Amino acid sequence: MVTIGITGFAVSLALALVLTPFVKKFAHRIGAIDVPNHRKVHTRMMPRLGGLAIYAAFTACILFLMPWLPDGWLSSHDERLIGGLLTGGTLIVLLGALDDKFQLSAKLKLLVQIGAACVVVFGFDVQIDLVNIPFGSSMQALGDWIGIPLTIFWIVGVTNAINLIDGLDGLAAGVSGIAITSILVMAALMGQGTVVMLSAILLGAIIGFLFFNFHPAKIFMGDSGSLFLGFALAMLSMLGFKQITVVSFVTPLLIIGVPLSDTFFAIIRRWVQKKPIFEPDKGHLHHCLQQLGFSHRKTVLIIYGIAGFFGACAVVQSVISKSGYGNWITFIVIAVMVFLLQIGAELIGIVDKSRRPVLDLLFRMRMKTQTDSRSK
Repeated sequence: MVTIGITGFAVSLALALVLTPFVKKFAHRIGAIDVPNHRKVHTRMMPRLGGLAIYAAFTACILFLMPWLPDGWLSSHDERLIGGLLTGGTLIVLLGALDDKFQLSAKLKLLVQIGAACVVVFGFDVQIDLVNIPFGSSMQALGDWIGIPLTIFWIVGVTNAINLIDGLDGLAAGVSGIAITSILVMAALMGQGTVVMLSAILLGAIIGFLFFNFHPAKIFMGDSGSLFLGFALAMLSMLGFKQITVVSFVTPLLIIGVPLSDTFFAIIRRWVQKKPIFEPDKGHLHHCLQQLGFSHRKTVLIIYGIAGFFGACAVVQSVISKSGYGNWITFIVIAVMVFLLQIGAELIGIVDKSRRPVLDLLFRMRMKTQTDSRSK
């Protein structure tokens, strides 16, 4: 398992390093260029389609390694996982590439994403069958009437969450890489060889692309990259631990904590401001950090740190979930994370810069305590 993972990582990294410059030239040739506007951070035209390099490196490496795998190494579950990931991922990459060139409508993109998720569920019989719910019995079986829509919702939701944070050089790629690393560690600890291989290959492709995408970027991944990484993350976070068809209630949420929370706050922000949910704005986490005075590079590194914290929590929570205190630790993790997210959101003004209910409450409690102590 270790040898296959290291080999996959190295081959994928090398392929991404070689392929990205060719994709950059191809993007210039067909006019897949990102033009600056009032909502974007960059100030010069940049080639898009970088996601093609990530996808090509990932796919080519899998096809290269498959004949070398030992007989019986892949189970039927593994084969369905790989087939669903490659087939659905191909549809997603084609959608993203067309959007990078022609700027497709949000409704059309959503329909194709749902179609790709349906291919995974109905074409390869990959779905959430069991769920581990804190404070419930060990495993709750889900019928198709719950499992199928839940799987489709999860895939489409995570796919778009990565797309929404793709606003700074290296941000979406780096955050995705950190999340994939968390999945890789958990899969290794639980002996999920296929998921270790897939995660290592995808991580190699991401790091190879980051050489050209980190600030100052030479190429953007575009929707072809952010949508594909989101789709791959959805698949691997859903299937990457315990059993191929088992998902923990909390762990995958922690793995993608940064894009998920940013998406959640974006929905709340637009609802509070009475704007359409799918209308782009400059209120995302990276925008808020830059408005506080952090440089482009520092903003990205801060978000990397937050993503790393989420990933570490996911690994720790996954490891201790088997202990007798797993449910209580899960509850504490959820409570602390929700509190910290709310405090952080109010400090940077990600929802509304004028409304800080929790901070105001804490301030009033502090003032009351000081007043009471003086009166004594």
